[in-house]
Parts: sequence; C-alpha cells; structure tokens
Amino acid sequence: MYRVIMLNDDFTSMEFVVEVLVDIFHKDEITAEQIMMRVHKGGRATVGIYPYDIAVTKTTKAMDRAKEQGYPFRMLVEEES
Repeated sequence: MYRVIMLNDDFTSMEFVVEVLVDIFHKDEITAEQIMMRVHKGGRATVGIYPYDIAVTKTTKAMDRAKEQGYPFRMLVEEES
C-alpha cells in the first residue's frame, strides 16, 4: 500500500485543492476542507492510502490538472511502512 501526500505551496488556491480532493480522491466537501487546512497549516497531509497503481494514477491526474491551471501543486507517493 502507498500513501498519497499533498504538499503546501503559497500559490495553489484552497478552492483548487478542495476540488481535487472531491473530484479525484472522492472526498466529501467537509473532509476535503479538513485535509486542505491540514496541508495549509502543517505543510503536508496524507490524502489517502491506496494500492500503488491507484495512488500513482490519482496523483498524476491531480498534478496534470494543476499544471493545466498553472498551479505549482505537488504531491508525493510513499510506500506505507
């Protein structure tokens, strides 16, 4: 299993982060806002734990969407220990 981690930056909008969490990671609005605030305040937060293929696919979709919209948004995929 692999952990998907979202990293904070000073440019990506909070609205975009919530949108990604809802659309790509299938979080409800309240959970998405809570994760977004953890990223904002703590610099990073775990979005979820998935099998490798799913973790990479979701991360790639999110980063591609960010690139299309001009955000320097970053995520990591780390093996769950």
